[in-house]
Amino acid sequence: MFVLGAASLALTVGLSVSSPLVTDSVATGDLEQRQESARNVIAPTRPLHGRFLHITDLHPDPHYKTHSSTKKDSACHRGSGPAGIYGAETSDCDSPITLVNATFEWIQANLKDSIDFVVWTGDSARHDNDEEIPRTETEVINLNRFLVEKFVEVFGKSDNINDTDPTNDLTVPIIPTFGNNDILPHNVLAPGPNRWTREYTDVWRKFIPEEQRHAFERGGWFYVEVIPNQLAVFSLNTLYFFDSNAAVDGCAAKSEPGYEHFEWLRIQLQFLRQRGMKAILTGHVPPARTDSKRSWDETCWQKYTLWMHQYRDVIVGSLYGHMNIDHFMLQDSKEVDLLDVQEANATSFVEGVSFEKRISVRNVADYLTELREIWSDLPSPPSNSLQVPGAFPLEDVSSPVDFEWDDATAKKKKKRKKHKKGKRQDYFSKIGSKWGERYSMSHVSPSVVPNYFPSLRVFEYNLTGVADVAQVSKALPVKLGASRPSNLVDASKSDASPASSSEAEIEKKKKKKKHKKPDFVVPEPPSESSPPGPAYSPQAFTLVGFSQYFANLTYINNDAGPSNLARELDPTGNNEFQDGWREGGRLNTQGASKEPRPRPNTFSFVLEYSTANDTTYKLKDLTIRSYLKLARRIGNFEGNQILSANINVNQIDDSPEWLETLTKDRKHKKHRKHHKHKRGDEVWYTFLRRAFVGAVDEEEIHGRYGPALANATVQAAIVP
Repeated sequence: MFVLGAASLALTVGLSVSSPLVTDSVATGDLEQRQESARNVIAPTRPLHGRFLHITDLHPDPHYKTHSSTKKDSACHRGSGPAGIYGAETSDCDSPITLVNATFEWIQANLKDSIDFVVWTGDSARHDNDEEIPRTETEVINLNRFLVEKFVEVFGKSDNINDTDPTNDLTVPIIPTFGNNDILPHNVLAPGPNRWTREYTDVWRKFIPEEQRHAFERGGWFYVEVIPNQLAVFSLNTLYFFDSNAAVDGCAAKSEPGYEHFEWLRIQLQFLRQRGMKAILTGHVPPARTDSKRSWDETCWQKYTLWMHQYRDVIVGSLYGHMNIDHFMLQDSKEVDLLDVQEANATSFVEGVSFEKRISVRNVADYLTELREIWSDLPSPPSNSLQVPGAFPLEDVSSPVDFEWDDATAKKKKKRKKHKKGKRQDYFSKIGSKWGERYSMSHVSPSVVPNYFPSLRVFEYNLTGVADVAQVSKALPVKLGASRPSNLVDASKSDASPASSSEAEIEKKKKKKKHKKPDFVVPEPPSESSPPGPAYSPQAFTLVGFSQYFANLTYINNDAGPSNLARELDPTGNNEFQDGWREGGRLNTQGASKEPRPRPNTFSFVLEYSTANDTTYKLKDLTIRSYLKLARRIGNFEGNQILSANINVNQIDDSPEWLETLTKDRKHKKHRKHHKHKRGDEVWYTFLRRAFVGAVDEEEIHGRYGPALANATVQAAIVP
């Protein structure tokens, strides 16, 4: 066992960041009292950088042993094998303490003085994956205390020794959240208050503002004004939404903590709207929802999507972890049914397989392929419709040649312009507005635990008009009484109604037969005069990009031998996922009789990619419009010819005639050593490589997982 209790480092990074917060129980509180409380805010005196860190799923394991076996019955705790000094990459083993220490040392050396706050989205204890060393409640709590101490080492202050306020001990706000492995048994959290919410109220006392502790002890949720009076970060307790939590039952019944959680969130977001503030939502389990897999109860997903839509003028974005893979998911407000929200056993969506267990690369690939199929149905933008709002369309730019055109040419040009304008308006109508307000989006960051490679993400956000305001020492007054549409239910459905009047009539008749109204308060939509929110239009707090970092443990551990990772993997895939367990890539050292002496290279995170200069994703910013464009490109299946569903992606090359070649003469096609694919699929394969944090290279994607992906891809491209 390791010894907890690292000494705090002496840091001198400016003055305190006070995070006084306004809390509210489910019952509506006194708004005037909360307004007065909000005025008593001390704004930060440190400069803002427009960057914050997202770190998730560290899973520290004090029982990890270097060069132990990665097999399921050993779990990197015993035996001999390929477990590296900094972790067993691509396996299901947890993180050694050496990896946790090295991660925080890197953060201290490279990020500490250049970020404004930290989002820490849970799973801060090891998995219960070793029957010989079962987890205990004490260990789970102590591992979380250990990580709290690591954060204090990096971000702690040395000039407040006599300060009795624990939330004033840090140079930047840190916002933690419950992970499904931060409790015992894992996944199962009963309604609060309970021993876990009470215990973590103490463990996270440096992070949870005093005014928020009652709400946290009751339900495990809270928020922090990371930039007082301007930006708040919410810690959602997604375990009450989690489909694998057997102690709760969705978000429909008033007796359920999930229902109470959304009521609390509604009240807080409404209050932030009245104060002119913005919010970032964070949680552990993301709202994954495809035909075969889902992570949240359907009633919770419905409410979440409705809340995201109704508070689209307030919410900047949402961040999650849990799934260990780098990706994103879109929520479509047209899939919200207010009556289904209140049905405890909603049947409008096929119940899929939850993400209770960690899933193999092959299963992840299936899930990502389903996302691709969903995105292939997104509205397709016409040419020139995705340029920056306010910019002149290309066809509107006049040139000297215009003056030489005859009347007939001018009429044709005018007709073409009118036709293109009509197409653009049709597209804007399909996506909810020119800003894409029909949709919302959730970011899912990959993990520190090396199921692939350890990862960190640094987001950048727009500071226009923020930095100077943040220096004031007095809170701005709260402006109340903003105008809102009077009919809440109709307003909530304004962007979610069926496209045609006939469909609307059908829906109306169905609901009239049911004689039901939503059994909950539908959140108010933005004022009709409100501009689009920061998730839709570039403005203060809009997320403008992120940098994704990873630590290549194959290189850092430096004990994999001469063969590279891809060649050591069994090409049949039989060793990749045995009985729900991944042993990792370096199987040739499994069961070695003699443990080599560790000779690691210097540990460091390096940049995997940055959206700022990414020529594949081409994200100008992280607004919904940018992600709709990216999702549609990922979902763009190339080739509509009729093909056999057993075509192997290994056979695809760069030739524009590859479909014809494959259908006419497959038997003469040679297996390519360096697999290539159509240029149109480049964004899809980049998406896959990044999902696996570069730990699964292109050879493996094409060779090992390619057939399954290709079959699904080709099948979707077949014309019926």
